[in-house]
Amino acid sequence: RRWRWRRVGLGICEVGGVGRVLCDMIPCGEEEVDEAIKSAHSAYLKWSKLSGMERARIMLEAARIIRERRDEIARAEVANNGKSITEAQVDIDVAWQCIEYYAGIAPTLSGQHIQLPGGSFAYTRREPLGVCVGIGAWNYPFQIAAWKSAPAMACGNAMVFKPSPMTPVTVVMLAEIYKEAGVPDGLFNVVQGGAETGGLLCHHPMVAKVSFTGSVPTGKKVMEMAAKGVKQVTLELGGKSPLIIFKDCELENAIKGALMANFLTQGEVCCNGTRVFVQREIMPQFLEEVVKRTKAIAVGDPMCEETRMGALIRKPHMEKVLGFIKQAKEQGAKVLCGGERFVPSDPKLKDGYFVSPCVLDNCRDDMTCVKEEIFGPVMSVLPFDTEDEVLQRANNTTFGLASGVFTRDIARAHRVAENLQAGTCYINNYNVGPVEVPFGGYKMSGFGRENGQVTTEYYSQLKTVVVEMGDVESLF
Repeated sequence: RRWRWRRVGLGICEVGGVGRVLCDMIPCGEEEVDEAIKSAHSAYLKWSKLSGMERARIMLEAARIIRERRDEIARAEVANNGKSITEAQVDIDVAWQCIEYYAGIAPTLSGQHIQLPGGSFAYTRREPLGVCVGIGAWNYPFQIAAWKSAPAMACGNAMVFKPSPMTPVTVVMLAEIYKEAGVPDGLFNVVQGGAETGGLLCHHPMVAKVSFTGSVPTGKKVMEMAAKGVKQVTLELGGKSPLIIFKDCELENAIKGALMANFLTQGEVCCNGTRVFVQREIMPQFLEEVVKRTKAIAVGDPMCEETRMGALIRKPHMEKVLGFIKQAKEQGAKVLCGGERFVPSDPKLKDGYFVSPCVLDNCRDDMTCVKEEIFGPVMSVLPFDTEDEVLQRANNTTFGLASGVFTRDIARAHRVAENLQAGTCYINNYNVGPVEVPFGGYKMSGFGRENGQVTTEYYSQLKTVVVEMGDVESLF
């Protein structure tokens, strides 16, 4: 585990979105990155020789410690990120469930036996890659670290993880927990820093794979850097996901689904269904109820259990979100509620980066707010008439991370799910993410998957062994 906490002012981490300094740091340079990767490689040589059952026992202990420390970690995550304590607690639960899930998979990793003529045979072995790099995003710091490290470690790999420089704290807690659970020294290393540190990780010759969560532009750079070393890559990038609500839906569930699709973590969620297509006949009822419930969302101190929306990550991001809303109004959208800087009554939070949740009506497909990822609490609502029309409009995007449909028509639900160009389609729900279910994108939203059994294929490689039981037939 490698990190530095020197007060030299080269990097400042704020308390999640409330404008107070949490800690000052310096980024890890070439020396620290090289040390972390070499340390991870030494640990990998030990860890990869353990049986799946032996790895599973240690991972289960890590999951147990996280469960035990859940509330403490959740409070640190609120300070780290600014989301509500209620959401942070769910994130920590998802993290330990993920580690527990892959602990269960670790002993099941196996190959295949293939019978060949004359008693000869071949078999395959699923082997680890070596040292994997994880680069996390700031919206789910602890959870993403678990999503990347758990399948990597289950397959016998080591991981060097770089959190976002905006949310550096809780990943260190995960490293301490893995150490306490019994993983070899260096198996899960943390390096702090920004783009330069990430570049050093991607270029390092001892790294076998890079798993990145973040924006499309940065994902392209990660892919380019990894390609120079022919490293495997998983990219979980941005989205501008469609949520389609048909007139035959259960309206109450559709309204709750739309709120969940837009306002979790202050809207800072890559798979959010921010383009809400509503069939024209039910648009008035939908808007009336959505606006009513959006206005009732409790915004404020994220440490209070009553709070349902905390602060955006930092001031420049808040200004960016408010700029999107201003531009939407200039392009003809109508703000039905919210979309302004919110100042809580608590004087300690007066400098916080709070934005009231916003619903935009009168939107068109060509508006910036409909085309580009805002990553804030902004719902754009658009009317539609027919299934064919809305499918064409929903797919008219470079993104393809998630999608959703609300309808009582079971044939339509599956037909729409088949035709939506996205890695996930939610039917009559939105933003549910069991760790057993693969998650990842189509198109420019990335490739590879996180969670689910399939992810073991992205953290392992297949070796074929051919065994001749007879004599060699030679042409020479």
